[in-house]
Amino acid sequence: MVETTNLVDELVKKHGNSRNSLLPILQGVVAKENYLSEYAMVEIAKALDISSAEVYGTATFYTYLFTKPMGKNIIRVCKTISCKMAGKQEIVQTIEKLLKIKSGETTRDKNFTLIESNCLGWCHKGPVMIINDTVYPQITPERAVEIIREIDPKHLINY
Repeated sequence: MVETTNLVDELVKKHGNSRNSLLPILQGVVAKENYLSEYAMVEIAKALDISSAEVYGTATFYTYLFTKPMGKNIIRVCKTISCKMAGKQEIVQTIEKLLKIKSGETTRDKNFTLIESNCLGWCHKGPVMIINDTVYPQITPERAVEIIREIDPKHLINY
C-alpha cells in the first residue's frame, strides 16, 4: 500500500492536483499496477480533494481503466455490429477455447485477459483485435491463435 501511495504522490507531482489531473493519474496507476484498487482510488480522491465516488465513476466509465486485476496481456475484440457481422463471435469463441476462459476473465497464470470492447475505431477493417497496444485488423480465428501463440508459446497445445 505504501508503494501505491508513493505512486499516487508521484503522479500528482507530475500532473497536478486539480480535477483535470484525474484521468492521467488513473492512467498512470493502471500503467504501473495493472488496475485501480479501492485503496488507489481512495488515495487519488484524497490527493485531488474529490469524492471517491467521482474517482470510481471515472474509473469505471473508461474501457482502458480497470478496477480488478487484469492479465499481463489484454486482448480486446470489438463487439460492435460491423465486427459482429464480419465474424467476431468465432474469434471470441476460438480465443476462449484456446485460453480456457470466457470473455471478461483472466487466465490462471495472469498472462491474458479477454475483453469484448465497444468500438475500437477500425470498423473499415473488422473484425479487429487489439492486444495491449497492437492492432490486428481483419483478424481470423486462425490468425488470432497464431498471434496468441507468438506472445505465449505455451499455448501451442491443440485446443
